[in-house]
Amino acid sequence: MFRKKEMAEKRTVLFVDDDEPILRSLERGLLDKSYNKLFTKSSKEALEILRKEKVHVIVTDMCMPEMTGLELIRTARKKYPNITGMVLTGYELDAELQKAAEQGEIFKLISMPLWKHGGKFERLVLRALDHSNLQNECETVKQKK
Repeated sequence: MFRKKEMAEKRTVLFVDDDEPILRSLERGLLDKSYNKLFTKSSKEALEILRKEKVHVIVTDMCMPEMTGLELIRTARKKYPNITGMVLTGYELDAELQKAAEQGEIFKLISMPLWKHGGKFERLVLRALDHSNLQNECETVKQKK
């Protein structure tokens, strides 16, 4: 299940959550945002989307059946090192997830109630997009040297 929304802008965020109602809620809440939004409920489909689409930010649920959100981000970053990852979690943070955030593997950890508060969640997504843009600009400068 891959839904593509508003593909006019160049910045793209991929939202991954195996819980369909949460995914639909995210989709409705972000409907009027100017960046491209892709939605899928599977890590496997997310990796397929990454092969076909230029994605700048992944916002993923932590607990999913195929692989965790952290595993998805780690897998994606092996091939796309400049992708910015954010993890949604409704559970207490474990040591591995906290360490990944501290070491910069994850741009931001978001507790599930926070994403329901609209404005804060939306600002975090925009900050992740800005972070992604800065990473890409730095990479471009490095390549020109």
